[in-house]
Amino acid sequence: MPDTEQREHPGHRVYERYVALGDSQTEGVGDGDDTTGLRGWADRLAELLAAADPALRYANLAVRGRVARQVRAEQLEPALALRPDLVTVVAGVNDILRPRYDAAEVAGELEAMFAALTASGAHVVTLAFPDLSKIAPMARPLAPRLTDLNARVQAAASRHGVTVVETGGYAVTTDPRLWTVDRLHAGPLGHERIAAAVAHTLCLPGSDDTWTHPLPPLSAPGTVQALTAELRWAAGFLGPWIGRRLRGRSSGDGRSAKRPQLLPVGLTGPQAPDPSAACGR
Repeated sequence: MPDTEQREHPGHRVYERYVALGDSQTEGVGDGDDTTGLRGWADRLAELLAAADPALRYANLAVRGRVARQVRAEQLEPALALRPDLVTVVAGVNDILRPRYDAAEVAGELEAMFAALTASGAHVVTLAFPDLSKIAPMARPLAPRLTDLNARVQAAASRHGVTVVETGGYAVTTDPRLWTVDRLHAGPLGHERIAAAVAHTLCLPGSDDTWTHPLPPLSAPGTVQALTAELRWAAGFLGPWIGRRLRGRSSGDGRSAKRPQLLPVGLTGPQAPDPSAACGR
């Protein structure tokens, strides 16, 4: 159990130890770079949590390229050792992209993490994934896998009292402006929306449902333009990704967690919400 007494503010629970587990999305790929530093939705969420309680400490154990089995093997025990009271666990998309995908195995790895972390007393949060085929049409064959994984995660979450943030249920989540050009990682606006979605689900002060609101409409590309974009994406991102898989390589090879210890959060992003504001629903 966490070593600090849990305090409550009206309308929401106050957290003091937040640990993030996962792959590239949680690491923050797409929001910043390896030179200037990655931010990402978990960092953004930590800033919102710290606005409600500056005593919050935050660790991020996520590493790009990790499949669910690796997240459990490499990150679960270090996370438990930090005795968090809030944990986010987001993994599985890297598994879906692989030819040898075992849905039951992936769901089992996630459920094992849910079970261990909730048993420790932590509040565990996970995400439902949006439809990748609406972001990258060439990924349409993967849509059934994603739908099935979301259902399995929902079932496992309900068995262990895990909170599921329904980011996949809103059209804006597949707006290309929320994604980087590789269509696999959220861009800064996407990471901002994910953080806002989790904050709203946790009923943090100042949070509301504006993260679900659509962006101004875009004119639809013509057929030739759309096809050209797909071919460029396949050549620039899908091909190299397949090449790494065939060579047994991962984008995360040789990498470790960017923030392995619980540290105070520095509010370096946009102005945090007013903690005295009412939680929107």
